[in-house]
Amino acid sequence: MKQVRNLLLVAILPLGMMGCGERQTTQETQETDHAWEVADSIRTLIVEPTFAKKDFVITDYGASADSTELSTTAINKAIEACHLDGGGRVIIPQGTFLTGAVHLKSNVNLHLEDGAKLLFSRNTEDYKPLVKTRWEGMECMNYSPLIYAYGQENIAITGKGVLDGNANNEHWWPWKAKKEHGWVEGMDNQLAAVKKLTQQVKDGTPVEDRVYGDGHFLRPPFIQPYNSSNILIADVKIINAPFWNINPVLCENVTVRNVSVVTHGPNNDGCNPESSKNVLITGCYFDTGDDCIAIKSGRNEDGRSIGRPAENHIIENCEMKDGHGGIVIGSEISGGAKNIFAQNLKMDSPELDRILRIKTSSLRGGVIEDIYMRNVEVGTYKEAAVLVDMFYENPGDFMPTVRNITVENLNVKKGGKFGVLINAYEESPAENLKIINSNIEGVDVPIQANYTKGMKFDNVTINGKLVSEEDVQSSSEAEFETF
Repeated sequence: MKQVRNLLLVAILPLGMMGCGERQTTQETQETDHAWEVADSIRTLIVEPTFAKKDFVITDYGASADSTELSTTAINKAIEACHLDGGGRVIIPQGTFLTGAVHLKSNVNLHLEDGAKLLFSRNTEDYKPLVKTRWEGMECMNYSPLIYAYGQENIAITGKGVLDGNANNEHWWPWKAKKEHGWVEGMDNQLAAVKKLTQQVKDGTPVEDRVYGDGHFLRPPFIQPYNSSNILIADVKIINAPFWNINPVLCENVTVRNVSVVTHGPNNDGCNPESSKNVLITGCYFDTGDDCIAIKSGRNEDGRSIGRPAENHIIENCEMKDGHGGIVIGSEISGGAKNIFAQNLKMDSPELDRILRIKTSSLRGGVIEDIYMRNVEVGTYKEAAVLVDMFYENPGDFMPTVRNITVENLNVKKGGKFGVLINAYEESPAENLKIINSNIEGVDVPIQANYTKGMKFDNVTINGKLVSEEDVQSSSEAEFETF
């Protein structure tokens, strides 16, 4: 059955010496210029931490470059000594060092020299005791993240070395219960634990009683600073993650700079700042098994009760290859998201599904607003250049809000199935989506949208044709395809 489309474009009517269309363009330019002035003011709030000029070399504390011998104790001893002495750098020298969970402390910069590798253990005993963590936006007690910090300030991971999570289709990844990642019928997996944790979140079970770890098969994130501030992650290469790669939770003043993330396992998101404020992601490279950058703020009741939105994020000068989405907001977004800026990006892969992806549902709720993207060069992608999907999860009782999204100077050489794809609620249409000065080539369906309010295209060509009000109206009357 065809659905009615509520797609509104501002009509261009003559008005004196200056047409209304010209006036609107000037107004929109002023609005976007003001938005990026806001981004510049946010940038001044994001300051990289500095550290005392003292080095603590892990081999001085008993670490061995024999990759079969655990160096966990030595690394954490060096971190403790550095912390107690007022801070500085904990040096991982050239060589491969096998380790379990590494816990950062205030004023410590974990620095990997050229040729250094931290190879993380596959033994779950090396990620105990259990710690308070977030797992897909839900609070629980679980295995420690591979690199973890709780309630710390002025912490960093830097250097040209490699962080190797040591996961593959025989270790960690099969817990997802996906055959393409090594799981076979009868093998242990996470499904029962995810169902149980989701119910505990719904029931308001105290976090200290949500105990997982052994027998539950919830993979730990790679890097998770939690309730911490003044954080720098720079220059390192991250590979073979068990789960999410960089996941600051409830953090403030975070810089992720010149990091390379290459890992194609399940849920191998590149960088997921969650319920965090004042975040800069710059100069990074992502080639991932899930979303490249996914901005989050907690799942369902946990996101709503804590009520910390993702806010004041700047993403710039990054390159995205494989991934479910380049810049993504959601789906664990119940705390909302606002003031998200992305600019000067390159994306290109037939295995990159979307360019800008907003995914939520009425199970999540939350307000996603004031999202700005500009200057994005795209070779190819698979599904949609701009996607707003309010039906990512099953429906619930918390209607999401998505509004004030501006995409400017988006250039796509060879698009995928859709140009712009909107799947919203009639009760909560996607509001004020603007696409300006953009060109998208090679798509099958230029625009597919159901419920929108104030959607506008200003100097946008799709498949070589300037998008007009009539084009939008005709597309809105077409059959809404399942995607």
